[in-house]
Amino acid sequence: MYTKQGAAGSTAREGARVMGTVLVTSGTGKTGRRVTERLAALGVPVRAGSRAGSRAGGVPFDWQDESGWAAALDGTEAAYVAYYPDLAVPGAAGAMAAFGRVAAASGLRRVVLLSGRGEPQAAVAEEALRGACGEVELTVVRSAFFAQNFSEGALLDSVLGGELVFPAGSAAEPFLDIDDLADVVVAALTGDGHAGAVYELTGPRSLTFEEAAEELGRAAGRPVRYVPVSGPAYAEVLEGFGVSGPEAGFLAELFATLLDGHNSATTDDVKRVLGREAKEFTAFTREAARDGAWHG
Repeated sequence: MYTKQGAAGSTAREGARVMGTVLVTSGTGKTGRRVTERLAALGVPVRAGSRAGSRAGGVPFDWQDESGWAAALDGTEAAYVAYYPDLAVPGAAGAMAAFGRVAAASGLRRVVLLSGRGEPQAAVAEEALRGACGEVELTVVRSAFFAQNFSEGALLDSVLGGELVFPAGSAAEPFLDIDDLADVVVAALTGDGHAGAVYELTGPRSLTFEEAAEELGRAAGRPVRYVPVSGPAYAEVLEGFGVSGPEAGFLAELFATLLDGHNSATTDDVKRVLGREAKEFTAFTREAARDGAWHG
């Protein structure tokens, strides 16, 4: 883990007074939506890029169509890059290199890249962007498993159904609240001292999926049990939900690789950037339950 000196203590509000327009790629996704909302609240001009473009209140941006990237970046000063579906997929490194070249040509000043913690292939994509973006300031934010995957993501139906089927074995994971991630991203986009930094963001405590299921059940007011499965078995589960065979296989292999215990350690990078502790998983479950996440 590397954290550039001077990052802690910068505040988003101070930086926002001198920040121009920010492009948020995947602007309607779980992280992009939160980053967009925070930038707008700070008074920072923001463009939410998505395939829906103006229909979703933003600008057209499609990771599969490079022809529209220059227009989306025109006149911007910074960009939040959240690659879909994941930086570890084949072709991601090429897309990052292409985006870096377009970003440099557009005169972009700053890029904050969302990456996966402990993903070797994601690190290859990071390096491809770093090598292509020239003088553009790059900050990399490597995230632990999102806590919100249980409340608004792929595992919501599992929680509602009472069985958390997943290929994580008995490994512990320091689940990260996406609100903390969004706050760190906005700080890096709008403040000084983050250029060249690589932040590894985690929650303050590691839990096994069995422990997480128990906490989710208490907050949701319904029994939730963890059912560990192999990667291939989980791929079959995904295919049963309509995920294509190749994508299901990739996701199952990715989860099994990431959740083998090598990411169990926590970090203090959220506190180093924001000056406060990362949100506890118990606090996340209580807030999600209060907001009606598991009323279905």
